[in-house]
Amino acid sequence: MSHLRNKIALITGGSRGIGAGIARKLAAEGATVIITFKSNETAASNLIKELESKGGKGLALKVDALKIEDIQYAAGHIFKSYGRLDILINNAGYMDTSGTRFEDIPLQTIDETFNVNVRATFLFAQLFSPLLTDGGRIINIGSCLADRVPGPGLALYSMSKSAITGLTKGLARDLGRRGITVNQISPGPIDTEMNPANGPSADFQRSLTVKGQYGETEDIANAANFLCLESSSFITGANLPVDGGTNI
Repeated sequence: MSHLRNKIALITGGSRGIGAGIARKLAAEGATVIITFKSNETAASNLIKELESKGGKGLALKVDALKIEDIQYAAGHIFKSYGRLDILINNAGYMDTSGTRFEDIPLQTIDETFNVNVRATFLFAQLFSPLLTDGGRIINIGSCLADRVPGPGLALYSMSKSAITGLTKGLARDLGRRGITVNQISPGPIDTEMNPANGPSADFQRSLTVKGQYGETEDIANAANFLCLESSSFITGANLPVDGGTNI
């Protein structure tokens, strides 16, 4: 299968975890995959080499999602190199894992959470929408924690991911006239470096799912691939939970 042949896809925060899983899937389907990374150049470079070793095409761009000039640079570079974009996947995210009490969360942490999870997602959509082809795709990676907060310490992150739902619906209206669909995928516990299946909270997270197990990055990648299909073109403004039943 290569239903994405000749498509140009951008995945923010794509050097590892869920982003890397999506990159592998879309490249296997024929897309030219561009990933952004903030600091781990080795991981980004190794992923592009992996994609190319399997016959795929890829590019890694160093982008700090907190800096609008970096996002503008990426937009200019992609336009100059490819002349367009067909798929934008807003995957880059931030979650404070320090365990700080709600009452003691510093302003810097509040700002970084919102600037990465909300502001950057908005700016990527805003700056790249002129490059998107009519009939293109935007997929925002949300979280099951936007709908259900199963324990303390999650208020800030959950609030930031709830904003993605509103953004997804608003963008679907704003860009729908061009045939661009905008949807959201909300992962549950997924086995990644940031949230490993053997981590300190893993047993609790597993207990929230129907099967009592973690998902894999491929589960999110398959959902993203589905939303890129031509046959999914009547789906927009939707939230697709891929959470193992966490929010049932």
